[in-house]
Amino acid sequence: SIMEERLSKILAPYKGKRNALIPILQEVQGELGYLPDEAMMAIAKTTGLPESQVYGVATFYAQFYFSRRGKNQTKVCTGTACHVKGAARVLDAFERELGIACGATSEDYEHSLETVACVGSCALAPVVVVNEEVYGQFKSSKIGNILENLKD
Repeated sequence: SIMEERLSKILAPYKGKRNALIPILQEVQGELGYLPDEAMMAIAKTTGLPESQVYGVATFYAQFYFSRRGKNQTKVCTGTACHVKGAARVLDAFERELGIACGATSEDYEHSLETVACVGSCALAPVVVVNEEVYGQFKSSKIGNILENLKD
């Protein structure tokens, strides 16, 4: 399969390298966008680690995802400053606009929506990150424009 080809290309240099698990997980997710079961099994086989250990390490870190995510990823900060400045309202507005719940991906795989504990831009609260773009002092009225710009 295409997946197998992509995986074997990534995993070839890591044969038997048990101590490289995190970089392997990062590289595979970088290539595939998430860590499907097939990839997790291949990683276990390549490194010689038990599958349970590969899953154990991957589930420990918030950076790893086990289901396909949207092309566009929206993260609403819910840190203290953002919470106080109305992060919950912003999140509700995104859920309505995107038609998905927080933590979900749209059926067409265009959008994923999630919360993050803190983006470190507390002075700009409330903060939203869309893909790599940080939006400070966020107002729900901006959502339409942002989504339009993503279509271009």
